[in-house]
Parts: sequence; C-alpha cells; structure tokens
Amino acid sequence: MTPRTPRSTYRLQLTSDFDLFEAARRLPYLNALGVDWVYLSPLLAAEAGSEHGYDVAVHTREDPERGGATGLEVLSAVAHGLDMGVLVDIVPNHVGVASPRPATWWWDVLEHGQESRYATYFDIDWDAGGGRLLLPVVGDGDEGSIEVLPDEHAVTYHDLRLPMAPGTTRLDEQHYELVGWRRGDTDLNYRRFFTVTTLAGIRVEEDEVFDDSHREIGRWFEVGLVDGLRVDHPDGLRDPADYLDRLAKLTHGSYVVVEKILEPGESLPPSWNTAGTTGYDALALVDRVLTDPDGEAPLSAVAPVDYGELVHETKRAVADGSLQAEVRRIVRELAPVGLDLDDEVLRDAVAELLTCFPVYRSYLPLGLAHVVLAFSTARARRPDLLPALDALEPVLSDPAQPAALRFQQTSGMVMAKGVEDCAFYRYSRLTSLNEVGGDPAVFSIPVAEFHDFMSRRQADWPDAMTTLSTHDTKRSEDVRARITALAEAPDLWVQTLETALEAAPLPDRGFANLLWQAAYGAWPIERERLHAYAEKAMREAGDRTTWTDPDEDYERAVHAAVDAAYDDERVRGALESLDAELSEAGRANSLSAKLLSLTVPGVPDVYQGSELGDQSLVDPDNRRPVDFDAAEKLLETGDNAKQALTARALRPRRDRPDLFTTYTPLRARGQAADHVLAFDRGGAVTVVTRLPYGLARRGGWGETTLTLSDGTERRVADLLRGAPAALLTPGDLA
Repeated sequence: MTPRTPRSTYRLQLTSDFDLFEAARRLPYLNALGVDWVYLSPLLAAEAGSEHGYDVAVHTREDPERGGATGLEVLSAVAHGLDMGVLVDIVPNHVGVASPRPATWWWDVLEHGQESRYATYFDIDWDAGGGRLLLPVVGDGDEGSIEVLPDEHAVTYHDLRLPMAPGTTRLDEQHYELVGWRRGDTDLNYRRFFTVTTLAGIRVEEDEVFDDSHREIGRWFEVGLVDGLRVDHPDGLRDPADYLDRLAKLTHGSYVVVEKILEPGESLPPSWNTAGTTGYDALALVDRVLTDPDGEAPLSAVAPVDYGELVHETKRAVADGSLQAEVRRIVRELAPVGLDLDDEVLRDAVAELLTCFPVYRSYLPLGLAHVVLAFSTARARRPDLLPALDALEPVLSDPAQPAALRFQQTSGMVMAKGVEDCAFYRYSRLTSLNEVGGDPAVFSIPVAEFHDFMSRRQADWPDAMTTLSTHDTKRSEDVRARITALAEAPDLWVQTLETALEAAPLPDRGFANLLWQAAYGAWPIERERLHAYAEKAMREAGDRTTWTDPDEDYERAVHAAVDAAYDDERVRGALESLDAELSEAGRANSLSAKLLSLTVPGVPDVYQGSELGDQSLVDPDNRRPVDFDAAEKLLETGDNAKQALTARALRPRRDRPDLFTTYTPLRARGQAADHVLAFDRGGAVTVVTRLPYGLARRGGWGETTLTLSDGTERRVADLLRGAPAALLTPGDLA
C-alpha cells in the first residue's frame, strides 16, 4: 500500500492524566475540526513519572503510564475508523538514565562495565574515566550519603539505587564512580542530550543499536498501528542522513519529518530521506512578515545590545562551562592525529570554533562552507590561536576523522544552550522574535521575501510541516501575536515599561524589558504562572542568577516586580491601559498568523488547544491540560473566532486538497496595500491583515483592491467582511 501523507496534524501531549485512551476519546472532536492526522508525543516506556516522554528508558514496549500497547491499539483503531492517520514522535538520540531500572541497557552497563553486552550501545569514553563511568550526582559535601549495601547487591545515594558488580563489596570496585555534580561540566565521559546528564546518548549509527531501539517502532508499521514519524533532535546523531535512510526502509517509506532547526538562509539537505522539517523555519517567517519594520529603531533603543556579540559571549560561556566535557572529548579524539599542540591550546581553539559556528551543525562533506566560515571568523577574533586553527582545519573538515564527527555532534549542543536557552533570555528588543528557529536580529521581512520563500517551499518541500506553537516554543503563538503589536506602537510600550520600572525598579533594564513583554503578551496571566516564568527566564539568562548559584537579592527584586503587576495600581493600570489600546491588534495578528500557518505550502500542525486561543509562556506553562469538553461545545456553536477560522482552513485542506496544489502571490493596490498579504493556492485564496494597529489608525481599507489570479479586482474590505483574515474558496469568489 502506498504510504499516506497527512494534509494536517494535531499535536497531543500524552501524560498519565491524558493517556492514549483519553486521546482516542478526543479524536471525533479533531475530526470535526478538520484534522487529518493525530500527532502524538513519545510513546515508548519512559522514566517513571515523566511528564513529556523524551526520557525513553525501555524501547521494547509502550509506556504503561500513557496507556501502553492496548492504548495504542485503541487509539489507532479509532483514528483509522475516522480515516485519520497517526503520527508519533520518536527519540533516537538518547535514553533516560535518571533512575536506572534492572533489565535495562544502562543498568547492565553499570553492573558489568565494559564487559556488558550493551557497553557499546552508549557513547562512553572509558579511558577518560580510568575504565569507569563517571556519574556526577553527588551534592556538595554530601559524599557521606553514599551507602554500599553488599547484601542487597546495591549502592544507594538518597533515592538513587545502582547495582554492584558481581562478586564485589566495595564502592571502589564498581564500574562507575559517583562524583560531585559539578564535575559533569568538565569530566563527564559519556555523550548526553545537551547538558542533561540524565539523558545518555546512544550509538544508533550501529546496526545492532538501531535494530534494538527501533524493533517496536518497526512493529507499529508492520501491523498498521502508525502511519508516520517525527524524529526528535536528529542533529545529535552521528550520521542523520544514514539514519533516515534506514528509518525509511524500516517504515516502508512512510511519512517522516525531522526536528531540524535551520538558521536564516540555511536549507535542509535535499538528499535526506524525509518530507522536511517540523516547521520552525516557516514559523519564523510568519512572525516577521507581520512585524512592523518601523518599530525596529525605537525598540532597539530601549535596551541596546549587540546581538552578534551577545551570542558569541553566551556560546563561548557554554563551551567553556557546562559543555566543557564535550570540548575536551573532541580534543582527546585529536590525539591520534599528532598535532603537537598543548591540550589546553587545542581546547581553547575548539571552543572558539564551536562558538563561531554559524549554524547548528554540518554533515560533511555537506556544509563544508560553514566549517570554512567558522575558521575564518575564529581567525579574525583570535589571531593568537592561528597555529592551532591552521592545524585543526584539515582535520575538522575531513569526515573520515573521528574528531570531525564528534565536532558535528557537539556544535548543535553549543548553539542550543548558548542561544535558545541563554541569549534568548537576555535579548529583549521584541521578544516575539526570540523563538526556536528564528534569529532575533532579523526584525521583519517584506511581503515579497515571504512569497519567495513560500514559492520555494512549494517547489522543494511541499510536505514539510508548518507550525506556530509546539511543546518547545518559548511563547505561544497568541502571546507572540500580542507582543508583535508593540512594533506598531513602540512609544506606548516605552511608556508602559518606564511606569513599571518606576514602580518596581529592577537592576537590569534588558531583563525588565523581557519580563514585562511576557506579562503583557500573556495578560491577564495568573500570578503564580508569571512568577514561575520569571524564575526560569532569569536563571536561564544566567548573567545575574543561575539555577545552580541563585542570587537571592536579585531574584527577590524580580519577584517583587511580578507582584507589582497585581498589587501596584500603577503597574496594573499601565498593563491594562496598553491592553485596551492594542488587544484588537493582537487579536488580528493572531488570526492572520493562524491562517497563514494553516494555508501556506506544507502540512499544517495545530498544537493542542492553540485553536482556542492560548496565552502560554515557556514549558511547562505550555503543557497545561486542554479543556476538550469546552472545545467541542464551542465548535458546535461557532462562538470562538480562532477555532472557527482553524476549522474553516483545515476542512478544505483535508477534503479539497486539489485547492492547495500551487502557490501564486496576489498583489494589492491602493493606499492600504502594505497592510494586506494574499496568495492563491490553486483555488483557495488566503487574505490576511498586516500591521492592523496602523490600518485602524489610518481609517481602514478604503478602496484598496486585490487582483485575483483571473485578473479581476476585488475590494479587500469586501473580501474580509470585517474580519482580519479570510480563506476564500471558489464558491466564495463566484
């Protein structure tokens, strides 16, 4: 049977409270909304109590807390009975090891060390640990809490329970060493997911590891339970292209998308066996085409920062700090080359190259230009490292060199931790742009550039995903839409910010700008949610307080500012006044962005609950449960404008795919022409409003017209009929 391609997807986050059985119960609602496929978070057995499923511990069965094998069978039967497909998120890069369990790969390695059958399943540098696996779990000065229990064949540290090697009675006889948690930054000797030591990387590039970690996934396709896959974090893999080829063979060429983050101007390798990315690239363009370029200069002046220099600073701090162990491992893999350079000089040079790398990673020989650019940038910044850089370039440009392959797996880690998880919390010009897959330095794009990108997408990646919100976005689409409106009214924003700072002073104006934009974007937001966001944001920023070394005075000031939003009439009044002035613009931005994401080339994905309007901030705020009972009632009554617009787009995308086969930009004429963005997908015409605050201030559309594909002109006001966005099918245009 020919593999199916979804016409749209709807992402559900599975938990113990919202399991596969509950998901199956909600499929009729998704079907009525117009959704083609249901898209599920990871299903395989994760660590006990996991709220996300990305810490898979056992690959041979579905997670019993999420419904288990029976739950998947039920959901699949219901979905297929509704002619819906099933897309599942998989995690090939790593496994969860926070709470080792008997009969798992990690447990066996802890018990038997290098003699374990599974020792080669993990990416461990045994020599660097003196033949032992370093486990950085011990708190400062807490070594006394380690207990050796020979009678129970166990070593314990608080709630952590580990096996003992057969025939041993002492701690120093084990195949692992319990060390201080801070040593994870410098001495860790196994590959992990980013900086998370409880997620251990596996060597899925090895046939045996691929087979054992994907046997259950293969069964899903053999028996027809699942129709497609989303691949988490392919950039952590040794060879993503080879992995995708093997995955295609396993799944008989089924639909597969990859969570690949592309930098501006970067393209997905066309040789990859995938339908495309999960849509962050499209998200970045949708946000920017709706952003007023005139707001760039005044908003840049609020808290001036050189973003390029900031990114260099934060990436270098990560390479020297929390990921130094990974840098040192690259240096160790350079040893066989015999570069005759001091290890510390090489570490410095490798760290600088990782810092200067312009994209997440290369896939040598693909991406060699990025390697060349990184060396060029590093030479300009650090002429003192020229001898080391000259020696390193031929090695790190050669895909046959282990150090080059290790460098490729590491550069994305430095980018993610240095930029997404740090710089994004320090750079506050317009925080709707601080999103995964986007460059905050790119403030806006013209309509023509948006059309050019979408035309290429239609030609090259017509089945890639498009998205506006995910479980990983820093702010939901509706929060970003409201913040986007600030670019049209920068003076109003500055006035609001100054009022907040006067009432609740903060020592860091840049962070205050970020915090109050979040408060406004999510307003009205519950006090405890804003406190939680403030804590995460200031600690991720890491310049004044951190997760590991919190500055109590600074954090107290930030939390006092949060309380002022509710307790100080000046702050609350300023936020409410701004909301009264810009809420309609934010609403228009939200509907315009939603319709764009649902109708541009690609497979539109709707994140759970986003069709209802969702003013969420970063996780875990964006993983709160959805009231599907209320959603079903609203769909029946049509009382939710965003949900109605979502259904208006999803239903023809599913039922009339012939209306979405091409992409033709449509041109507007008249005094308000800059406020409209429109295109014809081959019968279905999308018309959305740009810069709605300015449009309202100039008096509306007037006689502005849109030229349709057949050459006829229509008044934009007649096409939109008072709404900010409209999808028009042939019957509407007759």
